[in-house]
Amino acid sequence: MGNRLDNMAEAMIQAEGLVKIYKTKQTEVLALQGLDLTVETGELTALIGNSGSGKSTFLNMIGGLDRPSAGSLIVGGKNLFTMTDEELVRYKRDTVGFVWQNNARNLFPYLSAVENVMLPMNLSGAQHKRQKALELLELVGMSHRKNSRLNMLSGGEQQRIAIAIALANSPKLLLADEPTGSVDTKTANMIFEIFSRLHDMGQTILIVTHDVALSKKVQRVVAIRDGKISSERVLKEKYAERLKEATFDWTGEETQEEYVIVDKAGRVQIPRDMLDQLKLPGNKVLVEYQDGKVIITSPGK
Repeated sequence: MGNRLDNMAEAMIQAEGLVKIYKTKQTEVLALQGLDLTVETGELTALIGNSGSGKSTFLNMIGGLDRPSAGSLIVGGKNLFTMTDEELVRYKRDTVGFVWQNNARNLFPYLSAVENVMLPMNLSGAQHKRQKALELLELVGMSHRKNSRLNMLSGGEQQRIAIAIALANSPKLLLADEPTGSVDTKTANMIFEIFSRLHDMGQTILIVTHDVALSKKVQRVVAIRDGKISSERVLKEKYAERLKEATFDWTGEETQEEYVIVDKAGRVQIPRDMLDQLKLPGNKVLVEYQDGKVIITSPGK
């Protein structure tokens, strides 16, 4: 995959005012409510949020599996609003690679590991397919299982092969949906090491995760709440050097600084635990500016 890529002026993901509405006969559900997010080329970013927050909707849009309703979404220089169906097929094949939590969506059980990795290359007409497939299996530590089929592999082994498959056509962007959701801690650490190695090589990666230990290792974590970006966490500098330490307890320390996001209209989402402590009688707060600080209080206090 080469050395770390030079910084590029163009961001990998540029989402502005992104809206997604799902319609039924009785109602409309607003899954994304004006989401703004930029992911730079070469970044490793984690996306977190409760069920129904909109994170999976956003990931599916970036992956070309769902169409936005309004706003702007550009990935790898390609405008997902103006793509034809034919361009969308090429986009899904060449621009993004997808790792699903459910390995059955990544692997064909009747093919060997190396044949599974070669399959996307067969569809794109790539050259030297077997050689590249073997290199990718080596990259994810699975070259010794190149001739194994699905029923011969553990869940963790299947997930590592799934990462190799997602990389088969050298995508600009690697998307991973709960990649450590169905494996043990040791295997989860191994999978993160693969993502970390790919990041060091210049691969842009976006991971959706509920894994607390995994999210605490990532340099940038973006939280979605009610269809908008609510906050970001950034890895503290003193922890950046400890990413490769297998014995460090990432669940036991606050490794990141958390920042609330101010949107273009000047709105912020106050963290739920802080709202609970305010004990608001309604939906109004007092906002004051004092000594360089914005102070939010409950009315009557």
